Amino acid sequence: MRLTMYPNLLVPLLTVLALALAALVLVAVRQPVSRRLAFRQVARRRTEAALVIGGSMLGTAIVIGALVVGDTLNFSVRQEAYRTLGPVDERVVAPPGPTGRAVTERLAALSDDPDVDGVLNAQATQASAVSRAGDRTAAEPRVLAWQMDFDDASRFGSPGGGSGLGGPNPKPGQVVVNEPLARSLRVGAGDPITVYLFGAPQTYRVERVVPERGLAGVGLGGRLNRDVFLPPHALDHAARVSGTEPRSVTFVSNRGGVESGEALTDRVTADIREALGPLAGQTAIETPKHTVLRDAKQAGDSLGALFLMIGSFSIIAGALLLVNIFVMLGEERRSQMGMVRAVGMKRSRLVGSFTLEGATYALLSTLPGVAIGVAVGWGVAVVAAQIFQGWSVGGSSIRIAFAMTPTSVLNGLAMGLLIAFAAILATSVRISRFNIIAAIRDLPATPGQGPRRRLLAASTTLAVLCALVAVPAVAGSQPDATYLMPALALAFATPALLRVLPRHTTTTLVAGAVLAWTLLAPVIRPRIFDTPSMSVYVIQGALSAFSAVVLVSDNQRTLLRPVRRFLQRPTEGGLAARLAIAYPLAKRFRTGATLVMYTLIVFVLVLLTEISGTLRAGVDGVVADATAGYSLRLDYNPHVAGDRLIPALRDGPSAAGVAAVTPLLNATGRASDPGHRSSQPLDTAVVGVPDGAITGITFRERLPGLTDDPAVWRALATDPRYVVIDGFFGSTGGPAGDYYDPGDALTLTDPRTGRSEEKVIAGVLSNGLVFYPGTGASSTTYPAVMGEHGMRALFGPQAQNASALVRTSPGTSPDALAAQLQGEQLSSSLVATPIETDIRQQFDSSTAFFRLMQGFLALGLGVGITGLGVVMVRAVRERRRTIGILRALGFRARTVQRSFLWESSFVAVEGIVLGSLLGVLTTWLMYSNSAAFEGLEGGFPVEWTSIFGLAAATFAASLLATIGPARRAAAIRPALAVRVTE
Repeated sequence: MRLTMYPNLLVPLLTVLALALAALVLVAVRQPVSRRLAFRQVARRRTEAALVIGGSMLGTAIVIGALVVGDTLNFSVRQEAYRTLGPVDERVVAPPGPTGRAVTERLAALSDDPDVDGVLNAQATQASAVSRAGDRTAAEPRVLAWQMDFDDASRFGSPGGGSGLGGPNPKPGQVVVNEPLARSLRVGAGDPITVYLFGAPQTYRVERVVPERGLAGVGLGGRLNRDVFLPPHALDHAARVSGTEPRSVTFVSNRGGVESGEALTDRVTADIREALGPLAGQTAIETPKHTVLRDAKQAGDSLGALFLMIGSFSIIAGALLLVNIFVMLGEERRSQMGMVRAVGMKRSRLVGSFTLEGATYALLSTLPGVAIGVAVGWGVAVVAAQIFQGWSVGGSSIRIAFAMTPTSVLNGLAMGLLIAFAAILATSVRISRFNIIAAIRDLPATPGQGPRRRLLAASTTLAVLCALVAVPAVAGSQPDATYLMPALALAFATPALLRVLPRHTTTTLVAGAVLAWTLLAPVIRPRIFDTPSMSVYVIQGALSAFSAVVLVSDNQRTLLRPVRRFLQRPTEGGLAARLAIAYPLAKRFRTGATLVMYTLIVFVLVLLTEISGTLRAGVDGVVADATAGYSLRLDYNPHVAGDRLIPALRDGPSAAGVAAVTPLLNATGRASDPGHRSSQPLDTAVVGVPDGAITGITFRERLPGLTDDPAVWRALATDPRYVVIDGFFGSTGGPAGDYYDPGDALTLTDPRTGRSEEKVIAGVLSNGLVFYPGTGASSTTYPAVMGEHGMRALFGPQAQNASALVRTSPGTSPDALAAQLQGEQLSSSLVATPIETDIRQQFDSSTAFFRLMQGFLALGLGVGITGLGVVMVRAVRERRRTIGILRALGFRARTVQRSFLWESSFVAVEGIVLGSLLGVLTTWLMYSNSAAFEGLEGGFPVEWTSIFGLAAATFAASLLATIGPARRAAAIRPALAVRVTE
């Protein structure tokens, strides 16, 4: 079973598409004249048809590519359920000793539960392993040692479902290892390995290596588990020798398959609690399958929505391309349309002809659009696989595997076609409105005297309503409405303003006001970005691009005043320049639509470039905030290390490189969401800090009355009510926002005992990376830091010293010390993570991810360049007679070619400059006001080199798209052009 993005949209989209296609078929059947006109135009204009199909194809490809990216991530995360769980739906972890044995006996009764497929008992402990072959030594501190009966394991789960582990039990002196552990140790069947069980080395020979699947990849919460399966009773014997007992783990499989059984989780969990009775408070009852599948849906939806948001700008550009093309078609065929209307064709049939023609282009683009979209999704998956490796903790990153579902392909196909149909229909209706006599005589259209009374009344009413809605929306910082409602109110007020102001003044005032509000809204209401939704960014970008283009288009003559002297020069170059700007100034709608395409795409590309540059500039400050002088985070097995590890670090062989060690208490908890985004409890890594040990780690927000950062740490030590968290607590994807503040409360729960306490947020960390688990825990496990005494009071014996922060001595390399400490403390399963290296690696991966999104958006740039090419191709055909007359009057072919190249350059440069300015300005406003950029103290750099490179590449591509039409224009023969109109 594969979950797809937006499955609930499939039926509505296909229903609307079926109705649209039925309407088109009805028009084609009932209006044969309209059908013949439409299909004849498609067959006659093959070059233009190919360009139109290409633009529509890219729009469909972008939608499908974004949905396939969501499918891929969704599928990749869901594969964790197959790799690390298989038939396991619930996991019950009991403490060692009599309690563990009693839990095992009570859970045996679940075998008769009709909702349960199987119950499997096992024992486990955290271990480490080393292999030696000649001069080569490979060590792995992150190992889980298991003792389970292979016969029982093979029968675990639904019949025929495959548990992932079977065959005979390993013989004495032999072990079975899974593929991740075999890769880490570089061993195969027959090789010797040494396993440290409870701190004591035991030598075994590898009997076989099993694929990481189901029980063979099972763990206790990690995404990547390196498992070794011991012979029967071997773990019990090692525990007795060390004077302890292993943990008791019981796996429960719900009725059904790997994913379908998850639906019974709540019911079976209740049965488990009932079976345990009073022992339920002493065990951890976990639902890992539910967590994995929930994470899969969140991750897939989040990344898919992100790429769909980025692609939305390209989709808008594609729709504008279709609108622009049909406006040009209408202008070119104006005389023809006037004549067919004069001989009796109804306007509705003219609309039908244009709509059928456009629909034909859109339908012809579907199959190549699907193919390109799937290819784009595959390419993103390949690059994303490399990027996610950089976000890994101990190799535990999400393993990206390409996947797509028919539902997403159909959704994307339907969306692309419906967007194209809507754009074509709206444009067809608009261009069908003309004066028949003026069209036959090919006279220019004259603007109306003013808005009609009905339009004036309706628009004024809508303006007032939008203004009334805007007031509470802006006051409440509602993201979408804060941008949309004031802008719509201004737009609807335009007819009323035209009654008292000239058209030019009205357009300039309205466009300028919309642009100013779009840019200043984050300054006035900075919390509008505190939302995981991506729609606010699409609205902001579209409004700023459209309003800026309208403002520029209506004031072109003013903007060209500085170059007026050059334009008026009586030279061939001046003449070519005047020709180059004459048509863009005369055809403002056409020029504006092309400008919007360029502006939108360049705006987002520059925005991503600037965000990436801001991250790079701020990495040094983030490292300083996150580490406060600490260089390493250590995670180890508290049952083996006991109280001896910290003194060993301070006085052992590597003591010269260790300046200070701060031990941390650790426990697993659950917390409510202080931002109230979800009612589900959040998996929490609770960390207890010793009194007075940490004072240098900084906060971006503090509780009123706590005047500095050390005061927050003192408050944690003296008052058990307080906790501190970071800005990503409870985040489920999308940009980080400001969802909670110091003083807000959350409920922290010990899942073993069920005991809960309400805690008050004393501060929000500038960066909490050092407190995140360093051993590959789930990506949705969030740290909550509190004082040592308060933590022991809530979690009791579960709170154990299992991690530490280390300051290195001057001149000591953290990376070298990390490797040295892992070797010295291998028996304690110590994992040393260099904090600065880890942070920089994650920042590099974030930068690579932004480059990936820029590559995805390059498709939209292709739409813009295609649009410019279509405009120039159509311009050659439209101006054929004019060019012939100019050539007959003595204009040289070189002048005509130069004027076409300069015309495309004029449009491209304006779009590039507008998009670049808006991108830099918008990013700066976001950097100054959005909580997503808090903690980045490297300043706001303007990435001149990258922006100039982007501008140069876009400009060069635009010229290449225009060279062909320019040469065709220059090659027109005057005599033929003047006499023949095609």
